[in-house]
Amino acid sequence: MDAYELATRNTVEVVTDDELREVLARPTKRVYAGYEPSGEIHLGHLVTVNKLVDLKNSGFDVVVLLADLHAFLNRKGTMEQVAELAQYNRRCFEGLGLRDVEYVLGSNLQLDRDYELMVLRLSQQITLNRATRSMDEVGRQMEAPTVSQMIYPIMQMVDIARLNVDAAVGGIDQRKIHMLAREHLPTVGYRSPVCIHTPILNGLDGKKMSSSSGNYISVADSEEEIQKKCQKAFCPPECEENPILQILQYHIFPRVAEVEVRRPAKFGGDRAFRDYHALEEAYRKGEIHPLDLKKTVATYLQDILAGVRDYVG
Repeated sequence: MDAYELATRNTVEVVTDDELREVLARPTKRVYAGYEPSGEIHLGHLVTVNKLVDLKNSGFDVVVLLADLHAFLNRKGTMEQVAELAQYNRRCFEGLGLRDVEYVLGSNLQLDRDYELMVLRLSQQITLNRATRSMDEVGRQMEAPTVSQMIYPIMQMVDIARLNVDAAVGGIDQRKIHMLAREHLPTVGYRSPVCIHTPILNGLDGKKMSSSSGNYISVADSEEEIQKKCQKAFCPPECEENPILQILQYHIFPRVAEVEVRRPAKFGGDRAFRDYHALEEAYRKGEIHPLDLKKTVATYLQDILAGVRDYVG
C-alpha cells in the first residue's frame, strides 16, 4: 500500500485530494488531531488514532493535542479534572500505538499572548450564527450554548495555525470547524489545512455511540467484558450500519495482516481473510454466521486492547 492509499483508507472525505497529494510529496509534513480529555478512551477515539498511525507510516510527523482548555470550555469538567485526564489519555494513546509522536497540552499552547490575539482577530470575522452551527455536532448542551462554546471553534482554528501543521484529522463531525479554518486562516497569514475526515461509527447496539448509553468498548474493559459486549452486540444480516463489521473494518484489519474466523468443521471450518471487503462479501452471502463474527471480533479486540491495559497499568 503506497503512502496515498495508507493516508486515505477508511476515510469519508479528504479536503482536498489534490492538496493531500501535494503535501505527501514534501520531504517534511505535519498532521494533528485534538482530543478533549475523557475518562473513557474507547473505540470511537480509536478511529482517528488508527488514522494518525496510518499517516505516521505515510511520512507525516504526528502531533496529538490534549485539548484540556477545549474540554473546560465545552463543560467537561474543571481545569484540574481535565488536566489529570489528559495525562491518562496520553498513556492510553501511547498504548494504542501513538508513540514517538509529539504531545502538546492545550493550555501550554493556548495561554499565550500571540495565540489569544489571533483568536480575537478571527472572532471579528466569524458571525455568532456560524460559530454556533460549527459546534452543532461536537458541543455539549447546545440547546443553550454558552459564550465559551463560541470561542471553542475559533481556538481550534488557531491550534492548526500555531502548531504549524499541514493537515488536520477528525471525525466527520469536525467538518464545519475545519471548513472555518480553511476559509479564515489565510486572512491571518496561515495556509489552509488539508482536512482528513473519518466516519462516526455506530455503538454496539447499532445506535449513536454515547457515554450515557454505555454502548461502546473501552480500552479499560477486561477480556471478559469485551467478550460479553460483543456477544450482545447488534449484528444484523445486512452489512450496512453493522457495528460488528465496522469494528472489523476500522479497528481490526488496519492492525493485522489476516483475520481468521475459527469454527468447527461441521460449520464450514476455519476461514482466513486478508482484506475486509472479502470478509464482508462472505458475510453478505451468508457464509459466516453472526455469532462466529462476534467471537472473531472479541478475540482480536482482546489482543489489540491488552497492550493498552499493560502499558497504562
